[in-house]
Amino acid sequence: MICGIEIEKGLHKQGYRLIAGVDEVGRGALAGPVVAAAVILDFADIPAGINDSKQLTKRRREQLADEIKARALAFSIACIEPATIDQINILRASLKAMATALKVLKPSCDYVLIDGNQKIPNLFCPYQTVIKGDCLSASIAAASIVAKVARDAVMSHYDALYPGYAFASHVGYGTRAHKEALTRLGPSPIHRLTFHGVRAKQLPLCLHSEE
Repeated sequence: MICGIEIEKGLHKQGYRLIAGVDEVGRGALAGPVVAAAVILDFADIPAGINDSKQLTKRRREQLADEIKARALAFSIACIEPATIDQINILRASLKAMATALKVLKPSCDYVLIDGNQKIPNLFCPYQTVIKGDCLSASIAAASIVAKVARDAVMSHYDALYPGYAFASHVGYGTRAHKEALTRLGPSPIHRLTFHGVRAKQLPLCLHSEE
């Protein structure tokens, strides 16, 4: 295990038993959903090698995601789709995804560790935010792994639905290849139309009726 559980141990001493880590992925993408996961680890049975999902290979993330889901006390995943992101903005969508994931955890948690510095409004139990939490807390890192693997699978599905954008490769982020595809094809139904890199590629609205 690379990420530690020192934060969790401190909370355990305070009497908390079901401690959930929560994280989201896809916040900076130009296309696709933002996906959050919540995980309550069994501290007597933590898969070895848990780390920030960005520090792991794709294959290792997938292996660990399977192990985490099989051995955790609980896990859940929530997606907020691009249309909602455009309506409420990406920050609110990210917080909504995390709140939804926590709400459907069974068993429910009695404490939450949130990656980053943003508070989730109206949480039902005590919590703390942890900057760089996916490097410091195994619970948060586990959530980041589960969320990343789930979102990658969604983007692979969209790659088949909307060929030409290479969604399976860049998973919606603003790579050169993605921007070139946007210039060539225009936005797809899963692009975030309010994002700057996408707005510039939209066709101007024609206000003249056809004769």
